[in-house]
Amino acid sequence: MALPASGALTFANIQTEFGGSNPIGLNEYYRGGGLVTANNTSVPTSGAISVSNFYGASLATAPSSVEYLVVAGGGGTTSTAASPGSSTGGGGGGGYRSSVSGQLSGRNSTAESVFTIVTGTTYTVTVGGGGGVGVNGSNSAFSSITSTGGGRGGDGSGGANVYSGGCGGGARGDNNDSRSGGAGTAAQGFDGGSQTADAGEGGGGGGGAGAAGTGGGANPGAGGAGLSSPISGSSVTRSQGGGGRGSSGSASPTGSGDANSGRGAGPGGSGGSGVVIIRYANTFNDAASTTGSPTFTNTGGFKIYVFNASGSITF
Repeated sequence: MALPASGALTFANIQTEFGGSNPIGLNEYYRGGGLVTANNTSVPTSGAISVSNFYGASLATAPSSVEYLVVAGGGGTTSTAASPGSSTGGGGGGGYRSSVSGQLSGRNSTAESVFTIVTGTTYTVTVGGGGGVGVNGSNSAFSSITSTGGGRGGDGSGGANVYSGGCGGGARGDNNDSRSGGAGTAAQGFDGGSQTADAGEGGGGGGGAGAAGTGGGANPGAGGAGLSSPISGSSVTRSQGGGGRGSSGSASPTGSGDANSGRGAGPGGSGGSGVVIIRYANTFNDAASTTGSPTFTNTGGFKIYVFNASGSITF
């Protein structure tokens, strides 16, 4: 527990909180020197030090739980040219799972429960790649928390050709038949846009984490909206669906998704890769170790680890 914020404070109180050897000497208790943890900013790292520097000080420990955002890779689409009978649907965004308090998880669901930490346990982090041309996105995971890769856009090779995923791929366009878009996954993302038979042969937009893809018909449908989260320290939108294509052109967004966006592909593009973000209050210790070179920041009262590639984290 924390040392008192005022009043009597002794060497023995400091030793009880932080440990150390006898006889007690304050030169053992510089911040960052092995006993006093980095959260105690009133304690100097060198030079003059006194008992008064320790008012309110406390030993930081590993967090008991963390918040997370797990975004899978977005679905790809097809390279088939926009011509009668060969229009395409947009790729679905990567599945989106969030436990950030006050924020939405995928498919506009309530935030999930925080993840309970066991000190000394190594947790695997998997960052899914975006789907290439004609391929679904790959799953992302933080330990047991898995988000499903986005469904690829429906192609123009005939048949129903709709692809489910974290967010569903849009249906391909056709001038004879109508069809539904690919299904999204519960609490991760919405369905891809459907397609109404029309000579314009507009494919449906890919589903997003925040909205379904727009349906196609005379014109192609736009990709569904993603969701925005401030977990990384600033608000970023991820897991948007890609736009469909038809004989009248392409709907937005077009082309490939950005790295670590989880965005579904527009016509002829690839999906954006996923991302895994972990944060907790900065009164706790840094992670004991990580692999995969996550980006670390200490801002806004939180310690934040952003994994743009697969790795692991131990508390």
